[in-house]
Amino acid sequence: MAGANQTLPLHACWHGRPPKQEETNGHRPVLTRLAYRVNMTLERHFPEKRLFLKSDRDTRFIRLRPATQAVALLGGSLTLAWTILATAIILMDSIGAGSARDQAALRQSLYEQRLTSLSQDRDIRAEEAARAQGRFTLAMEQVAEMQSRLLASEDRRRELETGIDVIQNTLRRTIKERDEAREKAEVAHMALASQTGAVRTEAGRAKDALDTLDIVKDALAATAQERDLMEGAAEKAAERAETILAEKRALQARNNEIFSKLEEAVSVSMEPLDKMFREAGMSPDELLNQVRRGYSGQGGPLTPLSLSTKGSEAHAEEIRANAILQGLDRMNLYRLAAFKAPFAMPVKGGFRWTSGFGYRRDPKGMGNRMHEGTDMAGAYGLPIYATADGVVVHAGWDSGYGRLVKIKHEFGIETRYAHMSAIRVNVGDRVSRGDRIGDMGNSGRSTGTHLHYEIRIGGRAVNPMTFIKAANHVF
Repeated sequence: MAGANQTLPLHACWHGRPPKQEETNGHRPVLTRLAYRVNMTLERHFPEKRLFLKSDRDTRFIRLRPATQAVALLGGSLTLAWTILATAIILMDSIGAGSARDQAALRQSLYEQRLTSLSQDRDIRAEEAARAQGRFTLAMEQVAEMQSRLLASEDRRRELETGIDVIQNTLRRTIKERDEAREKAEVAHMALASQTGAVRTEAGRAKDALDTLDIVKDALAATAQERDLMEGAAEKAAERAETILAEKRALQARNNEIFSKLEEAVSVSMEPLDKMFREAGMSPDELLNQVRRGYSGQGGPLTPLSLSTKGSEAHAEEIRANAILQGLDRMNLYRLAAFKAPFAMPVKGGFRWTSGFGYRRDPKGMGNRMHEGTDMAGAYGLPIYATADGVVVHAGWDSGYGRLVKIKHEFGIETRYAHMSAIRVNVGDRVSRGDRIGDMGNSGRSTGTHLHYEIRIGGRAVNPMTFIKAANHVF
């Protein structure tokens, strides 16, 4: 081993002071000196190593210099670090993918729970509406019964007034006849006195006076008896009139209570309808005027009351009843308008909201652009339904919309259903709410399977979610 070290080349050994022969050959090159210093520095931590290889005939060795050892250690460290980093990245990707799937499953579960709660809330609202309709029908029956009783009591009051007038007229006529009888008796007495003159005796005149008194007494007795009868009838009529007035006051109090409940019910039922159309961006008054111009179905129980035929002022009950009937007529018009407006969902079953109405970054990289509808993503071929009654005005390909269906509704409303995979209606078809008009797809300028749903009023795009959320107040 020692002999082998003595035969090594001079440039492979860096221990001790370099030989003097190299110093006499001139200055060491800069790179050589730099390499020498690097090896001397590294030799503190990585002393030179020799790897001996022995064969049958000789023995050789491989010298591992400090720089070689440092490079090998650095390469191994880099390889180990890269392996650790790659493993960490792969693990993080796996964990992230699992977390994303869990979050997606959680969001889907929450959305399904929300749909279930909305469906239950809709059923509750429908049941409440049915109960309110039943209460309204019962109230209308009670109103009709009270109207009949009011008419009957009014007829009885008029009959009593007529009977009292007849009794008073008979009494006046009897008194007048009595006075006329007295005048006639006085005239007859004077005529008899003038005819008999002085020849009549006092006994005859006395007898005539007694006879006259008897006649007058009988007439007065009959008149008094008839007067007593009339007074008794008048007293009974007055008592009957007081009873009728008491019944009328009780009936009026009951009517007032029923009218108050009906007015409150109409007001409570009207508020969500007003709120629904106002949130949808539509004027309720203009909307009802349009419905009223195209609908002549008023009649029956909704016809305004008209109990007076003499041109006199209407009673307070009649005014309140007419106001209630007007409110019910307005609710009926609201019902017709609600069925003609797109207050429904175009997609049923499993789907998710992907993009709302308003400005957004274009998915094709065209900057910020106005998104004039709402996107709902679901399975390819998912049925798409009309959201209101209307007429199909377009059914075919339309540039970026792909396969597009346009439906024209009442009140200047138009709905659009884009990117469909199949169209199931033709131009000119009249469709109803809930009719299937196509299937969900990915046609046109689209990045995935979804439905692009638009609502336009007078040609101007509005937020479809306004109609969908507004319907939650009633449907």
